Amino acid sequence: MIKPFSKSYTKEQLELFEFLLKNKLFSELTLKELSEFLPHLYLRTYQQNEVIFFRNDPSQALYLIKTGMVALKIDVNDSFETFAHIHPTASVGNNALLNKTKRVYNAIVESESAQLYVIPQVNILSIFDSHIKIRAKLYASLAEIYNSNTTNLMKAYQATSGFFDLEQMYKNLEHGG
Repeated sequence: MIKPFSKSYTKEQLELFEFLLKNKLFSELTLKELSEFLPHLYLRTYQQNEVIFFRNDPSQALYLIKTGMVALKIDVNDSFETFAHIHPTASVGNNALLNKTKRVYNAIVESESAQLYVIPQVNILSIFDSHIKIRAKLYASLAEIYNSNTTNLMKAYQATSGFFDLEQMYKNLEHGG
């Protein structure tokens, strides 16, 4: 059934919606709700080994991977240990949905290059202030991601019999962190 007063979207907007809907955080939003994010999506190209953010940086943006691969790393002694590889349509820096948080790991581009959509935290929080349903849906999705990550952490710990391997936790990571 065609709604006579429904909003129509451009081909580019529909392609962005399709991309966003593949990400767990945005998968439950309607097109109208997704459209709130369109003015705040900034496409940025990163080169291999370029840092997206470091651990302990303020969580000032959410990153959605369009192309390429991002490695999540934790600093151990004087080096970085990779514990996950994040692929297109996933996100990194999900704690940017939460006010006054800091990064808990390092995110570094591992592929030759990567294109990421950046959504500044200030814009996310502004959308949350004026659209309570969007905030509720994104928080529910974030909770599902965190629950999945915690479940993987516990399974990895149990499977290693005391010799914990952080990479094992993120073996099945689909949604970024």
